[in-house]
Amino acid sequence: MKKILSVALLMLLLTTFSFAKTINVGISQIVEHPALDACRNGIIDKLKELGYEEGKNIHYDIQIAQGNVATANQIAKNFVGAKKDLIIAIATPTALAVANATKHIPIVISAITDPVGAKLVKSLEKPGTNVTGTTDMSPVKEQLALFKELGLNVKSVGIIYNAGEANSRTLVNLAKKAAKDLNIDIFEATVTNSSGVLLAAKSLVGKVDGIYIPTDNTVVSALESVLQVSYDNKIPVITGDTDSVERGSLASLGMNYYKLGLQTGEIAYKVLNGANPAETPVETLKDLELFINLKTAKKIGVNIPEEMTKKAAKVIK
Repeated sequence: MKKILSVALLMLLLTTFSFAKTINVGISQIVEHPALDACRNGIIDKLKELGYEEGKNIHYDIQIAQGNVATANQIAKNFVGAKKDLIIAIATPTALAVANATKHIPIVISAITDPVGAKLVKSLEKPGTNVTGTTDMSPVKEQLALFKELGLNVKSVGIIYNAGEANSRTLVNLAKKAAKDLNIDIFEATVTNSSGVLLAAKSLVGKVDGIYIPTDNTVVSALESVLQVSYDNKIPVITGDTDSVERGSLASLGMNYYKLGLQTGEIAYKVLNGANPAETPVETLKDLELFINLKTAKKIGVNIPEEMTKKAAKVIK
């Protein structure tokens, strides 16, 4: 009987310890902008819904690299040195930084366009590394086709992007391929940081009928510069992320990054409860949403077909 009581006491202590343990999670985000912030909030909200709440049993160390890769690398090293239980990386530069810093701590990624191309995982179905999570590969062809579906006579489109972002290079290559099928000429304007976005946008004036902004973190973080050029010159802007429509772009057919974050949170929960990242598939959010900004349409003199507004998940009036 004494032995049984001792075992029971030990189990109780272990259980108590388990519930009392605080999980330390590092979140590394390349830059702050509404889409990535929404993704981060979705992750945290889902984990809270599943029982991991800040101040009770989980602690988040949220670090923003301010668009600087060197800073992202330092954040990754600090997380590894602090022996985080889990690292969440939002956007490709931060994912690459943490993946290069550790092969042992589990990493959950989100808002990554091409995890295979970036060599973060061996395949989406079976990552084979300490990395898993979600991808936000954009429906580039459908987004370019949106110009014509909205009734716009667009024969040339300018794309502004950071050529240093692997994600963006992948998307621009997809856009070039899609543009041939859509009979659209593509003009590229590259930037190295957010301060160059305004000049890049101005360089497209007189050359293009529309501007396409992929899910490029550098350009999205300075979207207002592109929009000012759009308004001044009556050039419609289609964006890869729906959050940018609320900021003033004309339209987007894309992902809801908060929902992407919720889905990422579910994967993080599985990993925290023992799932092996190497065996946990990288998931894609399949539900696409059409966002239209009628305020912007009026500002640049565009009439949006009524059937398109009826199809939209959100119409900003």
